[in-house]
Amino acid sequence: MQLKFFPLSPLILAIGLTGCQLTDNNNDNAQIENNESASLEACSEIHNTEEAVADCEIARDGVIDVVHPNDQTLEEGAETTDTPDVHTQAVITDVWARASAKFALEIPDDRRVSSQRKWYLKHPEYMARVVKRAKPFLYYIVEEIEKRDMPMELVLLPIVESAFDPFAYSHGRAAGMWQFIPGTGKRFGMPQNWWYDGRRDVVASTQGALDYLTYLNEMFDGNWLHALAAYNSGEGRVQRAIKANQRAGKPTDFWNLDLPKETRAYVPKLLALADILKNKDEYAYSWPEIENVAVIEVVDIGSQVDLAFAAELAGMSLKELHGLNPGFNRWATSPDGPHRLVLPIGKAAAFSQALANIDQKERLNWVRHSVKPGDSLSKIAKQYHTTVKVLKRINELDSSMIRVGQAIMVPVALQELDSYTLSQEERLASLQNSQSSKQKVSHTVKSGDTLWDIARKYKISTKQLAKWNGMAPGDMLHPGKTLVVWQEGSAKTGVTKTLTYTVRNGDSLSRIASKFNVKVSDIGKWNSLNTKRYLQPGQRLKLHVDVTRLSASG
Repeated sequence: MQLKFFPLSPLILAIGLTGCQLTDNNNDNAQIENNESASLEACSEIHNTEEAVADCEIARDGVIDVVHPNDQTLEEGAETTDTPDVHTQAVITDVWARASAKFALEIPDDRRVSSQRKWYLKHPEYMARVVKRAKPFLYYIVEEIEKRDMPMELVLLPIVESAFDPFAYSHGRAAGMWQFIPGTGKRFGMPQNWWYDGRRDVVASTQGALDYLTYLNEMFDGNWLHALAAYNSGEGRVQRAIKANQRAGKPTDFWNLDLPKETRAYVPKLLALADILKNKDEYAYSWPEIENVAVIEVVDIGSQVDLAFAAELAGMSLKELHGLNPGFNRWATSPDGPHRLVLPIGKAAAFSQALANIDQKERLNWVRHSVKPGDSLSKIAKQYHTTVKVLKRINELDSSMIRVGQAIMVPVALQELDSYTLSQEERLASLQNSQSSKQKVSHTVKSGDTLWDIARKYKISTKQLAKWNGMAPGDMLHPGKTLVVWQEGSAKTGVTKTLTYTVRNGDSLSRIASKFNVKVSDIGKWNSLNTKRYLQPGQRLKLHVDVTRLSASG
């Protein structure tokens, strides 16, 4: 198989977007003093001087919370990718300096810009954290902006949107580094399905964001501030504000438009960042450098592949590979594409050569399932963590009808599912088990449930409930979904009993731990298990379970 290379530019090891339209604007400015997990409300609680509280107000202005569900995981992987031995020749060695040399937008003497600039200048530790996230993506974004001859200030937009976190999630169901809501994401080339979310894909989302910004700039006759405002709050809202000012005989520049609070702060944030970066020496501001070299390539793989298999072939850890390819939700790439992987430059050629010698059927692990009474394609798909569509296509089925004794070929993960730590399921499991000092209660969503109803039942805020479950407060709930609630009180006050659990097909330690409100490490200790090894169907596990916590589950 002939493989293609797409010379991209970098991403050292990463992790992977717009239509942030008003409710999708986000920025974790409020997560200051190395406490990015603090909510905007908590900001003023942990900073009780008059000046610090004022800082919190500035950070809150125009900001909607963004969730960074696995920031620590991303940072752990961020330094592990190989840097190419041969650097591209460049006069400018820092890609930030390369970008700022082309900044051209006017920075007005405006109170909103001054307030945002003051906040950033007072919190250099925030920018250090953002730049660490930006390392994998920045060179590529600069290259793409240059190709399109767009304002280089746009390279700062992911700071305002998501703090350069491709796994960021915010109110209004916006996701990814460029914070696309679902509809706008699809509109600009980012499909979202069970296997894949293009809003988190670094390549797809960056291209989509620049396409959308180009469209907005043309709509507003070349006015980039209007285009940026529309990116945040929607083109219709900005158009209405302009027409209202025209009817009233008022100026129609951005600074005079009647726009939502979030949007009125959104553009000043970007301009404040541009001013600081361009004049960082004058401000004596420590803006960390990023080497001005390409570090990744995109390889055409041609078909679906197990991510664990691909990682082994590339000589990388599974976490490293998934970090560079954050758009994939599951244990494998999507069967419908995109059929590409982002790899470190130093590993791409060897990977391509090895993959070219492997038959497509060998890129996935297969089992032969004999249909039993009560089986259905949906049940089989759920059991093996795949989809009915895939089963029908592989087995050349025209309908969903199957018969007892029929053999169904099923693709399955090469490794145990909880090894795919950056998959959607494992990120959620990790998030839902992240609290250790409180008592965990599981609640199964019933028809008619809302986050507000459930939050009121457990005497917590909807924001807390959403955060614990990797959601935004406005998200819809579906019957059968399991939510976790963390409450004060020690689990030691409950009644503990010893149970024997028989492992079923598709079980993993993380799922069993979540089901019984225990820790994976405890299951390993109780059963003398290596928690990195596979579980076998029929295997029996001894569990010490607080039955009072189980009875509290929904």
